[in-house]
Amino acid sequence: MRILVTGAAGFLGTRLARTLLAGGPISLAGAPAQAITALRLTDLFAPPADLAADPRVQAVTGDLGTLLAEGRLRLDDVDAVVHLASAVSADCEADLDLGLRSNLAGSLALLQAARQGGIASGRPPVFVFASSVAVFGAAPGHALPALIEDEHLPTPQGSYGIQKFMVEQLVADFSRRGLVQGRTVRLMTVAVRPGRPNGAASSFVSGMLREPLAGQRCTVPVAPETAVALASPGRTVAGLLAALSTPAATWGPPTAVNLPALTTTVGEMARTLAALAGPEAAARLDWVPDARITAIVGGWPARIAATRAAGLGLQPDASVAELLRAYAADHPEALAQPLRA
Repeated sequence: MRILVTGAAGFLGTRLARTLLAGGPISLAGAPAQAITALRLTDLFAPPADLAADPRVQAVTGDLGTLLAEGRLRLDDVDAVVHLASAVSADCEADLDLGLRSNLAGSLALLQAARQGGIASGRPPVFVFASSVAVFGAAPGHALPALIEDEHLPTPQGSYGIQKFMVEQLVADFSRRGLVQGRTVRLMTVAVRPGRPNGAASSFVSGMLREPLAGQRCTVPVAPETAVALASPGRTVAGLLAALSTPAATWGPPTAVNLPALTTTVGEMARTLAALAGPEAAARLDWVPDARITAIVGGWPARIAATRAAGLGLQPDASVAELLRAYAADHPEALAQPLRA
């Protein structure tokens, strides 16, 4: 079995790749389980050394659209695609052309390549697309419903969410036509992300936990009462794996599945940080409002009814404390001191 992962040098792509390589045979869309013989990883940057050293890994480095246009990234022999590559929210809002090129044009080119690959091989590949909770937003003069259901019509209010929703519809149409076996999952804000801050409007959500735990300061650009929908990296990868493996009859229609979310507030995150790492950790948070970030993040829903995901056996994280302890267990080297018992 051959699987392609785009955005594979990012923390989520890296975690997914490691999970796939360590997990043994996998069932694609309910088919008999097969071992992974090739894992093709593509991104602007090379994958970490441990992945590159695995003989099953084929690294293809460069811009996704350019790689496809020049024929340097092949899809005629892949059985599945997990499409994680994306320009992030605040960057898309600041640069429309970046988002259109990376998120819309790049995704369409990938779908077309998957389509042609399926025609060549005689088997439409499973195509998993990572969308976002940012497809939801309150249209001017309207309020978001108290609870977002799977069937709630997205009305994104930012370029990033609009581009994600456009690709959701492309995946659904390619699936309807039998060109790919499309599976779209809407990711929540993933926390705690390791590494450094990125250009996502929600980057502070991980930073306000990660940086104080490392003994560093972090600016929080929203008010403490701001509600957010969170998911740990482990729960997020579980959702991607479910999208790869679930039989079509169980998965249901090609419309997107909301992954489960832990609903909390930024203030509760700060309080949990203080409880588990001490008040000195929470004192490293600098509360400096940013109207631009507040408008973006505040327009996303925080209460999600992930009914279809629950039917697939997927569950949300139980608490912010669980998120923090999972991060500490995965990245003990990133902590200035251990968490309290």
